[in-house]
Amino acid sequence: MSNDMIFGIHAVKAVLASDPVRFIEVFVLKGREDDRLLPLITELKDLGITIQEAGRKALDDKVDGASHQGIIARVRPGKQYNENNLDDLLATTENPLLLILDGVTDPHNLGACLRNADAAGAVAVIVPKDRSAQLNATASKVACGAAEIMPLVRVTNLARTMRALQDKGVWIVGTAGEATHDIYHSKLTGPLAIVMGAEGEGMRRLTRETCDDLIKIPMAGSVSSLNVSVATGICLFEAVRQRG
Repeated sequence: MSNDMIFGIHAVKAVLASDPVRFIEVFVLKGREDDRLLPLITELKDLGITIQEAGRKALDDKVDGASHQGIIARVRPGKQYNENNLDDLLATTENPLLLILDGVTDPHNLGACLRNADAAGAVAVIVPKDRSAQLNATASKVACGAAEIMPLVRVTNLARTMRALQDKGVWIVGTAGEATHDIYHSKLTGPLAIVMGAEGEGMRRLTRETCDDLIKIPMAGSVSSLNVSVATGICLFEAVRQRG
């Protein structure tokens, strides 16, 4: 399995806190000495992790010009999750909340959705193996550390996984423009999975048909839809509100 690159202070801190043995080497911007970076570098050095100083151009080239905040790390891949891990993840709480992304292929959106899911207390984010963005350095940076903590479960057959969740008592709510009622008049309590579709296309037909209920976010303006990560945040936190 190939090694991964992560960058940005939040992503590096999250690996340091959750799984420091993943670090292979760390590159930091030569001469950058700010209050957020220095304690992080000290902690990495104390663990015996190799730190190399590099110029800005060298760092920019490593991440194709993305905003790295002066720190990039080469790490071993994190834990990989699949359908076999779902029982253990569901067992971590009496009232699990899950997020299912059907066809979100932009790593920026995947990262933002992972961040939303972590903030809302979800136990996992489930994606299909064949129609999902990879958890690359961009997704990890946007996730602000959540990508290193939130289990991302890649499943072979999404509809089959959804039916298995239903058999375990999980209520599955999909978001669709054609839904007859909105998110604020729907039941989002108890064991729950919220399904978000791809931007533009929405959920695939089989995914939509497998849902227990379809809901929509009421839209008052002239724009017909929201960015998927924004819509995800709205749905997850309405669930948090109802469950609280």
